[in-house]
Amino acid sequence: MTDLMEIIKTRRSIRKYQDRPVSEESIHTLLEAVQWAPSWANCQCWEVVVVKDPEIRQRLQETMAPKNPATKAIVDAPVLLALCGVLKKSGYYNGSESTKHGDWFMFDLGLATQNLCLAAQSMGLGTVIVGLFDHDRAGAVLKVPEGMELATLIPAGYPAKDSKAPKRREITEFTHYDTF
Repeated sequence: MTDLMEIIKTRRSIRKYQDRPVSEESIHTLLEAVQWAPSWANCQCWEVVVVKDPEIRQRLQETMAPKNPATKAIVDAPVLLALCGVLKKSGYYNGSESTKHGDWFMFDLGLATQNLCLAAQSMGLGTVIVGLFDHDRAGAVLKVPEGMELATLIPAGYPAKDSKAPKRREITEFTHYDTF
């Protein structure tokens, strides 16, 4: 297995994929990465829809915002994962919001998404986290039930090309000690 820091440093947003299927075993591993993500009070507030059907993917592509660079990836990647969050579960105790930030489902789904994307990278798969689309229309296409929100669509597959790392801020630019 590749070193974790190397996986973190080499993961890229991949929008072009090889015409090569992703095995059921690999998809299971991605779902296992979601399964083991940390969450608020271990509430595991995620639901994942694995979309392979070309017609459904075409309908999801129609929900993309104009000029979204990931639009083609929705139909071109061999598999598409839709991450949904159960509302009023994460960040709640006894049915009430527990913190200033209210519902933590986006935080928990962010952790699950990162696990999924890093697991994909470790297996030689590429992903892109897509958030610029009509969430309500896409949720209707996927028949997301009431009480849940579609948070992101993640195309996954074998990258068609290697990408260079974007410039990163220096650690000293964002690190503060003891106080801001």
